[in-house]
Amino acid sequence: TLFGAENPSGKLPITFPTEEGQLPLTYNHHPTGRGNDYYDLSGEPLYPFGFGLSYTTFEISGLQLDKTKYSENETIMAKVNVKNTGSKAGSEVVQLYVKDVLASVSRPVIELKGFQKVALQPGESKSVTIEVPIKHLQFLNEKMEWTVEKGTYRIMVGNSSKSLPLKQNIEVL
Repeated sequence: TLFGAENPSGKLPITFPTEEGQLPLTYNHHPTGRGNDYYDLSGEPLYPFGFGLSYTTFEISGLQLDKTKYSENETIMAKVNVKNTGSKAGSEVVQLYVKDVLASVSRPVIELKGFQKVALQPGESKSVTIEVPIKHLQFLNEKMEWTVEKGTYRIMVGNSSKSLPLKQNIEVL
């Protein structure tokens, strides 16, 4: 791997802080109602959840959802295009996160709900589809019952929890 014979494609399963004073630091924290910055350093992690390095570069574009309104028994079908824009073959892990825009209880700022790994030769493009059943949006409500609330959810796609350039809202009916 050090000499480029193999191209790494792993992603971090945790968030690495810049300083220990930032701990605990998680990608799916609940909103605090204040900024995350400190007096002498940024609240940004050194390496965010889902981050990974490669000897090549990738471009993720063209988010298309099969529709924008879903009922509880349906599945979100999110399609994106992934292109290897570098000079070496490699694999990218496309990640799909969800944010509950307005919930009855405090919810995480984002949650990983799906991912897909795709291998590409230099210059090659592929279409990737990530499926997320609406039932995977459930959470415990104030009565401690599992529920999927009706309302707006933001779908975000990228290659880490801090690099999510593709966004689109859906409605759960």
